[in-house]
Amino acid sequence: MTRRWRRAMAAGAVLLLAVIGLWAYQQQAGGDAGLPVGGPIELPSTQGDFSLAQLDDDQLAVVFFGYTWCPDVCPMSLAVVHQARQQMAPEQRDRVVPLMVSVDPERDTLARLEEYLAFFGEDFIGATGSQAQLEEIAERYGVVWRKVETPDSAMDYTVDHSASLYLVDRDGEIRRRVLHSPTPGPLEAALAAEFGEG
Repeated sequence: MTRRWRRAMAAGAVLLLAVIGLWAYQQQAGGDAGLPVGGPIELPSTQGDFSLAQLDDDQLAVVFFGYTWCPDVCPMSLAVVHQARQQMAPEQRDRVVPLMVSVDPERDTLARLEEYLAFFGEDFIGATGSQAQLEEIAERYGVVWRKVETPDSAMDYTVDHSASLYLVDRDGEIRRRVLHSPTPGPLEAALAAEFGEG
């Protein structure tokens, strides 16, 4: 092995350690580094016109952007929210408002959202709006999605989308961003920290 090759291997190892360190820091911080601006969310919802301003001062919305035809990420994320809330005492659970904003307004009617979210809990709110409304909110929340045509599928298309959970207060301030996880631990830790239990 040449000296140049050894140096390249050492540099690669240092870079890998730096990337792992950054990832670990973001996980510990709840993915908070460089949070998007957030802001108001006001959309038609399964519970009438929804606005973050309707939240009480001691409540936080757990906001998730997805769609009901999603085969994996969305049901997993919503199950994580359900599991995290189930671990809380009833009075604490009331302080957590689960909100799914659909990025598939073509198919996700409010009736469809209501039927879908009933599988995760009666407190889950589904909201959607026009393409322009959704794009404006998504830009403020740092959410990206794109339609992917699937002509050989019965669904016609799927939607690739961001999968973070956002803890947002009534003023639209993003308190924490929780990176996608198949288990409720990261969300539970973020909620405990926000509610002074961590």
